[in-house]
Amino acid sequence: METPDNATEATDGAPSPTGIAAQDWATASADPQYRAAVVDLLGALAYGELAAFERLAEDAKLAPTLGDKAALARMASAEFHHFEQLTDRLTAIDEVPAAAMEPFGKALDEFHRQTAPSDWLEGLVKAYVGDSIASDFYREIAARLDTDTRSLVLAVLDDTGHGNFAVEKVRGAIEAEPRVGGRLALWARRLMGEALSQAQRVVADRDALSTMLVGGVADGFDLAEVGRMFSRITEAHTKRMAALGLAA
Repeated sequence: METPDNATEATDGAPSPTGIAAQDWATASADPQYRAAVVDLLGALAYGELAAFERLAEDAKLAPTLGDKAALARMASAEFHHFEQLTDRLTAIDEVPAAAMEPFGKALDEFHRQTAPSDWLEGLVKAYVGDSIASDFYREIAARLDTDTRSLVLAVLDDTGHGNFAVEKVRGAIEAEPRVGGRLALWARRLMGEALSQAQRVVADRDALSTMLVGGVADGFDLAEVGRMFSRITEAHTKRMAALGLAA
């Protein structure tokens, strides 16, 4: 997963973390509800990384050149490494990775089924738009996590190179055949709607995660802030569309 153009960086004027965000895992995990929320979060992330690996491997089959195929293979390898980091952490905190991931399989599989690309360019746009929306969502949550979990989550959201790769290929295709832009813009808007709906469904179905988002176990996260969070994600999507040369 990646969102290199939209990564949230701490600034000198940013307030110091408080509450759970200032604690380490050993301290924060004493709260069973917080622990359950983190297990859900890591499970969802792990399944997402595994799905990203599988999708990139499939997309490589559609690549028009050997160079493109190799580039996607490298990105798929990076996603699988992220998956291993997450499952290793789950094991380290005495959780079974498969059990942590299982609740999220159906929703994520349905999202990918409903948004199966029909060609190479749609696959690139899906990876860039869909993965970046997910990364933005997880980065927002990461700001409220304990220091150890936050470091892990941010590490697995590091850019695999897919963002810049997708922008280069899509912009080149539109320059070569401008009418392609209209079709891809419609596709990206559909992806945005499906991705946000899927994120909301996942959170709504998991009590610990939803409680984290509305402030029950996370520091300073209220319902109004949830609304602002989704507004920021939407704004970042608009910027990505511009980077692709598409209208939001």
